[in-house]
Formats: sequence, C-alpha cells, structure tokens
Amino acid sequence: MMFGSNTLGNGWVVPADDAAITAATQLLMAGQIVAIPTETVYGLAADAQNVDAVARIYAAKGRPDFNPLIVHVRDQKAAEKLGVFNATAQALAEAFWPGPLTLVLPLQPDAPIARAVTAGLPTIAIRCPAHPVMQALLLKSGLSLAAPSANPSGSISTTRADHVLKGLGGAVPMILDGGSCSAGLESTIVAVREDGWQILRPGPVTSEDIENVIGYAPLAATNGFIEAPGQMASHYAPSKPVRLNVIASEPDVYLIGFGAIAGDDNLSATGDLAQAAAHLFEALHTADASAAVAIAVAPIPHEGIGIAINDRLARAAVR
Repeated sequence: MMFGSNTLGNGWVVPADDAAITAATQLLMAGQIVAIPTETVYGLAADAQNVDAVARIYAAKGRPDFNPLIVHVRDQKAAEKLGVFNATAQALAEAFWPGPLTLVLPLQPDAPIARAVTAGLPTIAIRCPAHPVMQALLLKSGLSLAAPSANPSGSISTTRADHVLKGLGGAVPMILDGGSCSAGLESTIVAVREDGWQILRPGPVTSEDIENVIGYAPLAATNGFIEAPGQMASHYAPSKPVRLNVIASEPDVYLIGFGAIAGDDNLSATGDLAQAAAHLFEALHTADASAAVAIAVAPIPHEGIGIAINDRLARAAVR
C-alpha cells in the first residue's frame, strides 16, 4: 500500500487512520520499526519478542545497550505474562492504566521477550498506554511493543510527527501522525519493590497521585545502576547549551518563559504546570532551531508535574 509522504530520506509520514494502522501493523509483524504517537511522547515501536526488531530500535536511535526499553501492552492480562505483580503493582495498574505510568517489575521467568529489551536486568518496565492509535496497534497486531521515545538517543523527545522526521528521518520506514501528544512528557516510572515503591523517573502521574492510591510514601531515591529509561545524567538535550532559572532576556539567547516571564516563547502564561509540560519539548525544539546561540528557561515551580519538568530540564542542561 502506498501513501503520500512528507519525507526526509525514506521515512513515510502518514495520518494515523485505519489504513495506516493496518500497514503499520504489517510492518511490525514483519520485524520492522514504526514511529507512533502516544499520550506522552512519540515512540519508536518494535515487536518486543523479536531480537532483530529490537536491535533496529537501538540502531536507529544510537541508544546504548545498557539502557532498557519500556514494553507497551494492551492490558494488565498481557502485562502479567511479562512481569510479576504484587498487591502494590496491582493497585497502581488498576488506578492508572491505561495511562502515563510505567511499572518496573520482576521479570517473569518465561516472559516472551527479547533479552535486549531489559538490557539483561532481572526486571522489566511495562506500560499500558491510553492513546487510541497505540491501543489499536496493540489490538490489531497482538504484539507487546517495545517503544522508547522516537528521537536520537539523548536528544530532545518528540511530541509531533515532524519532530520524529527531523530527528530520525529515513531510519524509520513509517511515522504515524497522530497530532501533538497531550501530556508532552514521558511516563512516570515506578519501581515496585518488595518493601515499597520508588520513583525512577517523575512524569505526568505525580508522587502525590501515587501516594493517594498506595497510602504511604515512596522509598528514598537511590543513585544506583540504570534500571529504567530517563535515568542518564545527560538526556533530552538540545544541540545548544541550556541555562535554567533565568528571569530576564539576554542577547543571542532564546528565553523560554513561564508565567509572568514572557520570553521568546512561554510554556504557560497563566502558570499552568500541565500546560507547561505539554509544551516543553515543542519549545525546546523551536529554541534549538532558532538563530540564538544558547537557550535559557525561566524558573519552574518544583511541585506536582513541575518536578517532572525540572527533571527533564536539569538533564537537558548537562553538557
């Protein structure tokens, strides 16, 4: 089936209608990779059981092989074939799935998964996404889909199809265009331990949201090995240097504002943190494409989803 294209190299960008979803399913089942929208960011998907397909994800992104992937599943029944659920994991899945929460769970001994997905770890990261396009692909294909963000490793995450096209181009046979991602930040990642729970990556589901469900506070953060995406010190980074907590414009610096600090762009003039999260990566892409030599970002309140925004910005600023 042929589609009209907006191409850079050989990557086909197509509206995510039924015909395109069917074509994408055929590619995935044949061991290819496809860029797809989710409610968080665009993902680069492959059959999580196919060793060669998973290798294509790592190759297209230039991703280090010690950095594990999130596996996307249709529902909890599918998730239970991959990870071991205790009472805490069960409660979190019931409360937040489908949605922007990833659970890191002990790997089932017989999980049908390529070893590279978990980077050889005894745990697996699993999410049940809410986006209708991703759900349609999961249903039509019957696959579990490994899908990190659809961008070169370490660079700005993608919230629109044209971001994917610019970053990965012909490395992806098909890019399904589902419009802008609603949340705009990658999922919250929670490791479920025997003695509690721990946030490995903040995201749209806040620590307070989780504590309201579980009834007790998270375990203290640790600075151990990487066991989930988004834990590397430098990540989400533009090509230009980034400075944080800037309150005034400077020559040749693109200022991303927030609230009363207008800037060249503004994450949310009303100070709405959810709106700021949804606009963050779009603003970074625009700033990186500008004529400015550097990027500055106004202070973001460190509360609620602002914690996740500041996490992304702190990693983007590491050189």
